Amino acid sequence: MTAEVTETMDQDKLLGQFRDRYQALINQNKELTQQIKNNEAQALKLLGAIETLEYLNPTEEEEEAPAE
Repeated sequence: MTAEVTETMDQDKLLGQFRDRYQALINQNKELTQQIKNNEAQALKLLGAIETLEYLNPTEEEEEAPAE
């Protein structure tokens, strides 16, 4: 048994839908890229704060480590 049902859609309408979807994906990628940049900047600030606090307040384990 073969199905010979064909669906047709106006090519202009289909092209419009594809362009809309494409543009939405491009915009979403831009937003995500910006979010990644913001997260990286925040992570670097936090890492700097962590390293500063660890330097100013070393733990006992770090103090007892033998010098090489």
